[in-house]
Amino acid sequence: MAEADEFDLSQLSASQQEALQQYTDVTGQEIKDAVPLLERSQWNIQIAIAKFFDGEGPDLVAEAQATQNDIPRTEARHESLQESLYATAVHSPRVPRLHTTDPAPRVVPQGAIVYRPPFLLAAIFAPFRLGYHLLTGLARLVLYISSFLPQSIRPRTVTTSMRKGWRGTNTRRVVLPKETAERFRREFEEEYGVHGLTFFDGGHAQALDAAKRDLKFLLIVLVSPEHDDTDSFVRDTLLSPDVVAFINDPANNIIIWGGNVLDSEAYQVANEYHCTKYPFSCLACLTPKEGSTRMGIIKRLAGPMPPGAYLDGLRTSIAKYSPDLNGVRAERAAQAVARNLRSEQDSAYERSLALDRERARQKREAAAAAAAAEKRALEEAEAAVRLEEARQAWRKWRARTIPAEPDAGAKNSVRLALNMPASSGAGRVIRKFAGETTLEDLYAFVECYDLLQEPSETAETAKPEEYDHKYRFRIASVMPRETFSPTNETTVVEKMGRGGSLVVEDIPYDEEDNE
Repeated sequence: MAEADEFDLSQLSASQQEALQQYTDVTGQEIKDAVPLLERSQWNIQIAIAKFFDGEGPDLVAEAQATQNDIPRTEARHESLQESLYATAVHSPRVPRLHTTDPAPRVVPQGAIVYRPPFLLAAIFAPFRLGYHLLTGLARLVLYISSFLPQSIRPRTVTTSMRKGWRGTNTRRVVLPKETAERFRREFEEEYGVHGLTFFDGGHAQALDAAKRDLKFLLIVLVSPEHDDTDSFVRDTLLSPDVVAFINDPANNIIIWGGNVLDSEAYQVANEYHCTKYPFSCLACLTPKEGSTRMGIIKRLAGPMPPGAYLDGLRTSIAKYSPDLNGVRAERAAQAVARNLRSEQDSAYERSLALDRERARQKREAAAAAAAAEKRALEEAEAAVRLEEARQAWRKWRARTIPAEPDAGAKNSVRLALNMPASSGAGRVIRKFAGETTLEDLYAFVECYDLLQEPSETAETAKPEEYDHKYRFRIASVMPRETFSPTNETTVVEKMGRGGSLVVEDIPYDEEDNE
């Protein structure tokens, strides 16, 4: 306390005094030395104790405070929302606008609408229609005759009309997209012979759906037989070996669809794709950066061009958009793997659940069978007890109804020697029976022999109701061997005469059950 008097503890707060007390209890340092150390440690007991035992190093707290004081501070600046937006617009670079491709529409051909004028108008314009048909027929006749002229003096129009597969297309019949594609391939082969291109055997909508589904590039080729550059483009550019090999390369994932603009479907495709110059080709594919299901036109190739330029355009566009399609393929593959894994997990869970249900069902059935067996055994035991009680009651009743043994001088009596079974312990019993004693009475005597040897009870026992007594033994003669049945229709006199020896045999349980 003398140390406390030298240092005025009243200058310290309650928390500082508590910290000082804890520190001195641990270190045993004098108060005059402990207070400065705690002050240097910002009254942190753990730091002060560490300094006491490990020695004091540089004062990190003071250095941190000094360093914080030396940091230059910027003046606070207050600006309005309008000033912030203006500063951002002036100083920040302009964000480039995202370039999007033109959409690749899905063209479903519309059926031709046949207009039938009223009967009066048809009758008025009938002469004009007849004149038109006559003039067109005459023009075709002239063209046919002119086709036999030498090519040097033959008009160019006649030469164009002589092309196979493209002649007379002004009156082409509108058919289904698949039939239109088949007709285009047939006419293309008739005009240019056997080639290596495999055109899609369906309509434009089906080709676009296939490219979207399979993540492939759709090359649309539109030709017009009325343009002079069509023949040279097809022969020199489209059917060049390099272009055919590039299109047929499976690594490029190209689906090619072709159409003749004289057909209704190809004409509608040309309008939807803004085709202004023939021959026309465009490359379309899925553009995932612009939409998860959006098909875009990534390249247009219009007009005649050499095979190299045509091939470079296709190759550049495919190389640009292939990474995006590969990313979608990888994502779809991952989704398929996850879906398959989830399906397998669900199947395994369903199988496990079905197995658990089957086990639970078997357990319930086993428990029910055990309970039924226990109940049945209990019922059988109770039935056996009731049966035994009824049997004993019947034996008591039947013992009272057995006639007494006749006297020695009684006439028409039968003297029998009964060899009782070993289980009864009676041995050999010799007794006289009246002549009218039936075999059933004889069986009853053997059944109730032990009761007949006991003193009779005073109370009478009634015959048990609904009880059919069965004897568990049989009585047979020795020589000759004959088994007697318990019947009331036959007397012992009829079977044994004046006397004889009989054997009482126990019936085994299996034979008793069969009976």
